[in-house]
Order: sequence, then structure tokens, then C-alpha cells
Amino acid sequence: MKLASDHLPHSKRDQLMPSQVLRLLALLAFAASTAMATDPTQLQDFCVTDTKSKVFVNGFVCKNPNDVTENDFFFSGLNITGNTANQLGSKITSVNALNLPGLNTLGISLIRIDFAAGGFNPPHTHPRATEILVVLEGTLAVGFVTSDPDNKLFAKVLNPGDVFVFPQGLVHFQINIGMGNAVAFAGFSSQRPRAIIVANAVFGSKAPISDDVLMKAFQLDKPTVDSLKAKFWADNN
Repeated sequence: MKLASDHLPHSKRDQLMPSQVLRLLALLAFAASTAMATDPTQLQDFCVTDTKSKVFVNGFVCKNPNDVTENDFFFSGLNITGNTANQLGSKITSVNALNLPGLNTLGISLIRIDFAAGGFNPPHTHPRATEILVVLEGTLAVGFVTSDPDNKLFAKVLNPGDVFVFPQGLVHFQINIGMGNAVAFAGFSSQRPRAIIVANAVFGSKAPISDDVLMKAFQLDKPTVDSLKAKFWADNN
């Protein structure tokens, strides 16, 4: 492995003190760890989730390999239409390391999203994953917004067979703009990406965020803030 100092002229390289070399090594290690940050990587063939374990770790404890069966790598039910009779008009069916234990440490997961006419998946983020979505049925308007200071919207209308990517951590949404139902599947670069729904996080936090903070942040009066707190979006997962 070549150090950054190997690329310096000999006269400069010889002037590097041990403390400077250590600093260079620390910077390289930090850059490498940052670039490769991801879900836990398996150190064996598989690490099936032990759903009965009470031990708390980053991810899930592995089941004893001798107790693993084919069913730990199997999930059935993504052919079933989700119940969209809710205030969002959509339903997410998740496949992650909890209900498909064999996904533990593999860094991937999957969902099915069903939309009634006009149904939508409200603005949200996935803090631990990039999402790739493919439309199977219907017409969706989708988009994501970049971070400060640009806050640029990238939006597209998707039809069956179309694919769209939502980068990790960015606020995004999907809405059914067709006349009938819509169905999409999405994959994630995490075994359990989770979602932060903007409306839930801001107006439905436990304990609640101060009215003064929300009034100033959104330029709203107190009655409007109180009204929004009373009807923030229900969890759709």
C-alpha cells in the first residue's frame, strides 16, 4: 500500500515527521471508512435474524446456523393487493430482515406499494438506504428534492416498466395520478431502511415540538399548527 507521502519528492518526503505520517494515516482511514459505510457485512455465508434474541446490536443477532432452514430465506405474499382504505390511499408491504430473516447483514430489502386512485406516499426520507422503484401498473408522479442550499426538485411521471432512483437520505414522494389503481415495487440498499415521514416527524413527534418553533419554521399561526398536530399522517408501513 502506498502512502500519500510516497508521491512527494524525496526532499519533501524526508521532511515528514512521524506525527505528520500518523495524521496522514488517520485521514486515509477516515476517508476509507466514510466511503465504505453501509449495513453490517456478513463474515460468514449468512447471518439469519434471531427474532427471539433480547441482545441489542447494530442489526440483528444471528441464529445458530444449525437451526436455520429454507424458510428463513423465504417470504410469500407480495402478490396480494394491499388495503388502501386509509387516509393516504396507499399501502406498503415490506420485506426486510424481520420478516425475511435471511436478509440480515445482506444490505438489501424490498417493498410493494399499492395505490388507490389519487393515493400517495407522502414526502419522506430513508436515512439508511437508496431506493430504486419500478412501476408495474398505473401512472405515478414521483420526485425528490436535493439538500440545501439548492433544494432542487427532480420529478418524473412513470408508467408501467419505468424505473426511478431516490438517493439515500433525500426527501421524496410518489402519487398516483392515473384513473385506476397503481402498483410499484421498490428495492433498498439496506436490510431495514426505515422511513422518516416529514409530516409525522414534524407535527406528530413524541413529545411534541414547541408550537413557537413550528410557527416560526413554517410561517404558520398557532391554530393551523394545532390543527396539523391533530391530524398528522398515520404510519403506512
